[in-house]
Amino acid sequence: MIHQYKNNGYNIVLDVNSGSVHVVDDVVYDLIPIAEELLQDKTEEQVKAACLEKLQGKYETADIEDAYEQVMELKEMGQLYAPDIYENYIFDFKKRQTVVKALCLHIAHDCNLACKYCFAEEGEYHGRRALMSYEVGKKALDFLVKNSGSRINLEVDFFGGEPLMNWQVVKDLVAYGRSLEEPFHKKFRFTLTTNGVLLNDEIMEFLNKEMSNVVLSIDGRKEIHDLMRPFRKGQGSYDLIVPKFQKLAESREQMNYYVRGTFTRNNLDFSRDVLHLADLGFQQISVEPVVAQPTDDYALREEDLPVLLEEYDKLAKALLERKKEGKGVNFFHFMIDLEGGPCVAKRLSGCGSGTEYLAVTPWGDLYPCHQFVGNEDFLMGNVDDGITRTDIRDEFKTCNVYAKEKCRNCFAKFYCSGGCAANSFNFHGHINDAYDLGCELQKKRIECAIMIKAALADLEGEESDEEE
Repeated sequence: MIHQYKNNGYNIVLDVNSGSVHVVDDVVYDLIPIAEELLQDKTEEQVKAACLEKLQGKYETADIEDAYEQVMELKEMGQLYAPDIYENYIFDFKKRQTVVKALCLHIAHDCNLACKYCFAEEGEYHGRRALMSYEVGKKALDFLVKNSGSRINLEVDFFGGEPLMNWQVVKDLVAYGRSLEEPFHKKFRFTLTTNGVLLNDEIMEFLNKEMSNVVLSIDGRKEIHDLMRPFRKGQGSYDLIVPKFQKLAESREQMNYYVRGTFTRNNLDFSRDVLHLADLGFQQISVEPVVAQPTDDYALREEDLPVLLEEYDKLAKALLERKKEGKGVNFFHFMIDLEGGPCVAKRLSGCGSGTEYLAVTPWGDLYPCHQFVGNEDFLMGNVDDGITRTDIRDEFKTCNVYAKEKCRNCFAKFYCSGGCAANSFNFHGHINDAYDLGCELQKKRIECAIMIKAALADLEGEESDEEE
């Protein structure tokens, strides 16, 4: 399977099954799809003759022949027209041993902000306000250790609502987790997501000591942030949190954190918000599209796609320019590993929700992930009894790119891994579908990410030539 496109002056060819990326000239770019179609049932000589016939007049014969030889060489190297060797890997995902690697602890079903797009409905998750007790949290960590098999590294996210509203329990659970590491040969990586309202020096010191990552919620420009992330009485939160976030980012030496924003229909020009965050000094940035029902006035719509796709192109070019000026930032959705990346299982099955990754409510119920919390149809068990609804777990085991018709022939399948199961369910009623608008945005982000890689390789080549 081949995907090719033009972006920012580059002719880019992605061989989907091998993962190889090629930046090519116009002749090779035009020849590749011709050869791909014919190679299925024609000899190489017949393919060559057909390429010469179809491209004659547009390019010189010698250039076409040279391009053909380049393409065939890449084919022989397994970097072009590679077969799909992965579908048979999915022989039966239900037979995989289930090892829990990560928990999302809903430490607080309460919040001191009233974000308009919050799926948790001001922290309550369609239910009651509640704070997780230390006892429930201990049981959750015990459950994780017990069900993690031989895996050493375990992930625990402190989530909400707003986790800092239950700060003492966060600290106590970190201490308890550390006490389990040596006797059980485990290593906990803790993460905390916060809106920043309650951040202070003491909390920052603890976060820097114990948290492998910290997620800081901010949407961008003051007018955009305050519109969507106000306090319950309506006043904005931007002025309060920005200095705190800046201080925390600097105290972590601009590593192991990211500021995370959400863009909506109110800021289709979201590249301005990304660049605003960069100008504030943040070097680790994620600004993501809102996922909302079409009835919400801030929801992204299909008619917005042309603007949004153009905006990603604009952002990619702007971030490249910043990089050239020595002011580069890491934009989460443009970070892509073309050489290593996730293992095959991850590329095929995604985040592991419902199997490797679970969410825990303040009272100890287990759900496939935080977005399913409150939907009783997906209640999988609890921290006392473990997984009691193994049928739900088995259903999530089958969630992979070959189980989704929309994914099977999509060039992005090994990068997005089939997308978000919760989004699929919320828009289509089952987990083995895809959120269509989200798919289009994801594909554009992948294209931009690859283009940036190509441009940076060019830049490195130019710098090497200058040094010589």
